[in-house]
Amino acid sequence: MREIFSDASRLARMLEFEAALAKAEAQVGVIPAQAAEVIASQCDIAGFDVMAIDGAMQAAGNLAIPLVAALTRNVGDIDAQAKGFVHYGATSQDAIDTGLVLQLRDALVLIDADLVRLAQALAHQARKHAGTVMPGRTWLQQALPITLGTKLDAFVGALDRHRDRLERARHEDLVLQFGGAAGTLAALGSQGLAVSEALAEELGLDVPDIPWHTQRDRLCDIASILGMLVATLGKLGLDIALLAQTEVGEASEPAAPGRGGSSTMPQKRNPVGASVAIAASVRVPGLVATMLAASVQEHERGLGNWPAEWETLPEIVMLAAGALAAMLDVARGLDVDAERMRANLALTNGLVFAEAVQMELAPTMGRDAAHALVARACRRALAEHAHLRDILAGEPDVVKRLGRERIDALFDPKRCIGESSALIERALARHPHRTH
Repeated sequence: MREIFSDASRLARMLEFEAALAKAEAQVGVIPAQAAEVIASQCDIAGFDVMAIDGAMQAAGNLAIPLVAALTRNVGDIDAQAKGFVHYGATSQDAIDTGLVLQLRDALVLIDADLVRLAQALAHQARKHAGTVMPGRTWLQQALPITLGTKLDAFVGALDRHRDRLERARHEDLVLQFGGAAGTLAALGSQGLAVSEALAEELGLDVPDIPWHTQRDRLCDIASILGMLVATLGKLGLDIALLAQTEVGEASEPAAPGRGGSSTMPQKRNPVGASVAIAASVRVPGLVATMLAASVQEHERGLGNWPAEWETLPEIVMLAAGALAAMLDVARGLDVDAERMRANLALTNGLVFAEAVQMELAPTMGRDAAHALVARACRRALAEHAHLRDILAGEPDVVKRLGRERIDALFDPKRCIGESSALIERALARHPHRTH
């Protein structure tokens, strides 16, 4: 991903635009075929001084101006006539925006590949741990028993949805930018639309209805989808980090020499992969906000708001890629301690089964009365450091309605996980890349 968004790659993609433009214009008859051949032959980044072009950008205002100047010199050294047809009828933003679109096209292929891999890894873990019972937690407190499979499977569904969104965005948002100086293709006269069609075909891009120089919704769409993806990855990292806390110890990142260590504490096994995803989820929302703020641009060409995008969107993409890579490593080697999960379920002396008891009593005594009775029993269990089952077994009304055997059954974790297995199967059946 760093290579895709390197300075050299950025310029190379703009040169790809310039070569395709010359070929398209020759095809339509706007410029001589010989000129197009010479221009295209010089659109190789190896023939340019990347550092010099970067250095000239501050005075020029954007990268396209010094790049086109260098390309024009190179072409002129070979063919003086062809020199006059470099960047013909285009504007700097056409080259810069289309170059960015080409970079994004490559970048989203990498993102998609890692999305598939991560979803596969989590789907495998979800199926493997479909029956691994653990505490479900709300507001950081134990709530009800759940399974690790249902917890992980929820992330599979989210990743699949992000993949669908990015697939749509790749088709709808990655389109040609070609409008000329003010977005009207005026310099090409009646041949503007024909050149645009030929140029798009050369680059393998769709043609938008109208140039989008100051309509930045497509780029904001991609930024926003990646922002949602990073939020999901941050949540996955946070959940695993919380499960890895010493006092919880229910799951941890894969162990490896030097991984998660401390410069001073030999015992440490820090959740370093999770920290990458969490850090990205802290940074990316502000960058997405920058993209949205930058989309409010003046008239037919943005001033300082368009340049604000140049580093912001690539940074969003790279942070998303880094978070994906980190969590893929974690998901593949997730270390689960099922015994610790069962032990943690026992910490509350049965309070996590209170809802199950309440719902069992509700049909015969009403929900409110059942809730009040079980709540009193929970307070007694806490005050007396007793197990809730024992408190309820001492309540004649509860015993009369349920019987001791039924009371005992309500405190079996595997009987209190609802439709977990069915939910996992249904979700994995919808997952297009499920593993068995």
